[in-house]
Amino acid sequence: MTGGRVSLVIPTLNEAAALPATLAHLKELDPPPREVIVVDGGSEDGTVSIAEAAGATVVRSPPGRSKQMNAGAAAAGGELLCFLHADTVLPPDYLAAVAAALAEEGTALVGGRATLTGPRGPSRLTSLHHRLKTHYAPLIYRPHRYAFAGLRLLFGDQAMACRASDFATVGGFDERLPVMEDADLCLRMNRRLPPGRGRVRELPEPIETSDRRVREWGVVRANLTYLAIAWGWAYGAPADWLGRFYPDVR
Repeated sequence: MTGGRVSLVIPTLNEAAALPATLAHLKELDPPPREVIVVDGGSEDGTVSIAEAAGATVVRSPPGRSKQMNAGAAAAGGELLCFLHADTVLPPDYLAAVAAALAEEGTALVGGRATLTGPRGPSRLTSLHHRLKTHYAPLIYRPHRYAFAGLRLLFGDQAMACRASDFATVGGFDERLPVMEDADLCLRMNRRLPPGRGRVRELPEPIETSDRRVREWGVVRANLTYLAIAWGWAYGAPADWLGRFYPDVR
């Protein structure tokens, strides 16, 4: 199984500032992806023309990250799907690592180790919190699944990847969720696939993603917001209510 069997799906909405660098780095992937699908939710800037000029397949969708990623998955022809944020840069060997991990029958979903970074360098505290959250959130929320079923909670800036067949089996992303759709997919993969098939793994491959939200909100507000949304989701807070605390930042 090679990286060339991976379809990359990038949801966008007014990402003209971030998208060029992301698409440029994708040309360095070895092996390259089968295809790059940019799913646009109605951008009013140059996002679509940038994607087309870079050779990506452009799919238009109603706005909403879950809706857009599901639309991209439906258009994809790859055996594997990798969902990438428009402000995230992958290491050159990432697709090879994804393909190797998903070749293991018990592994259903993987993501890299994200570092939030920007003009001033990495946001170390928030990056550490993200890495710890992959473990402490399922350990608190579903400790038996963390200990015995391989549950970890991955998030969108970790470039989550899975088999297209498994994605279809669990019904893709929940389009009712404006936030935490990524963690929800982890949980459903872990629960709904046959026993021994739903392991969720964090790979050691380093991923860089923009710290623009941290710069906009500040370190304290950003981390408290991440924590509050995670706890609210875990204990059944309404999705629309949670979405109010996580506006778009560009």
